[in-house]
Amino acid sequence: MTDADILDSRYAWTRLAISLAIATIGNVGMWAIIVIMPAVQAEFAIDRADASLPYTLTMVGFALGNLVIGRIVDRFGITLALSAAAVLIAGSTALAALAPSVLILSALQFVIGFGTAASFGPLIADVSLWFLKRRGIAVAITASGNYLSGAFWPVILSGVLAEQGWRAVYMVLAVVTVATVLPLAMFLRRRVPMAATERADAASSLRAKAAGFPPRTLMLMLGLAGIGCCVAMSMPQVHIVSLCVDLGYGPAVGGQMLSLMLLGGVASRLVSGLLADRLGGVMTLLIGSALQCLALFLYLPSGGLVSLYMVSLIFGLAQGGIVPSYALVVREYMPSQEAGRRVGFVIMATILGMALGGWMSGWIYDVTGGYHMAFINGIVWNVLNIAIMVLILMRTRPRKPVVVAA
Repeated sequence: MTDADILDSRYAWTRLAISLAIATIGNVGMWAIIVIMPAVQAEFAIDRADASLPYTLTMVGFALGNLVIGRIVDRFGITLALSAAAVLIAGSTALAALAPSVLILSALQFVIGFGTAASFGPLIADVSLWFLKRRGIAVAITASGNYLSGAFWPVILSGVLAEQGWRAVYMVLAVVTVATVLPLAMFLRRRVPMAATERADAASSLRAKAAGFPPRTLMLMLGLAGIGCCVAMSMPQVHIVSLCVDLGYGPAVGGQMLSLMLLGGVASRLVSGLLADRLGGVMTLLIGSALQCLALFLYLPSGGLVSLYMVSLIFGLAQGGIVPSYALVVREYMPSQEAGRRVGFVIMATILGMALGGWMSGWIYDVTGGYHMAFINGIVWNVLNIAIMVLILMRTRPRKPVVVAA
């Protein structure tokens, strides 16, 4: 096997399996704070808004980490980035277990979120370098580690939380992170051969020339599109539990709907990955965004229990593949040596969109007394995303030659 043939090879698939394991473990920092939030609120005798502050700062750190760590990956490789992040997460988690106040816990959660980012955008960018024909499904599988982490860890940690408290949960996570991520990261030390990089970049260069957008312009357009789609995405994801409480169904039902969304999201990511290998990242993203917009419309008349379950499943199946598709679009249009920072920037924009959308929906609820206009707001932002992706798609399609009459 030559260096150019290593793309999509058995080694690439082995590397993907290791990356998925790292993603499933490394993303626990996003979900652990949600699991312990009620216990933190009770221990420190604070209200729900103050108890939510650690999660908010986790997401801010996560957004910034995708950008900064992506640059580190471009220069030094994924192994160094993951190893440093594992040590950072473990140290911060251990200190968080000793936190005397919610403010100190929040500050440490920012650091935890920053380190956790290494297992999302930067890891996705690294995996994308090793695939060409099957890049879509490879990226989708890696991105699914985030949702799998959300489905797996809360179940495991709930037993420790019930018996020994949230501080014990964090001590366990500190040990597990170092004991698993560090050795697994060592298997990813190999860098992509130059011949393979040149082969992948040749295809990217053709698409970039066809679209006619400078890399920075395209990156900013994708960032704006990412904010648009994730402001829309955040409405059901962040507020479905509150919506169910308002309708009298209770928080447990809302939690089940959220779990249904996440499971639908895993399926959506895998199907979207397979679709992207045939249609490309832009078309796949556009399809997912259009389906998400349709699902948001379906929420407007839904108020019954069965209809909300059905629409929540539809929403999960629609939106799961959107965020990973941004990484595919970046790789399809931009050089390999810029993958980490370009993917990191766009992923950061999507996370900021989630944070902005969650806040906007709450503010609109306070002003209007309901979520109807919040769903409308999400639809408007979703349309912005669709418009940007249609523009990129139309600019990239090959133009028919103009026939000049003799």
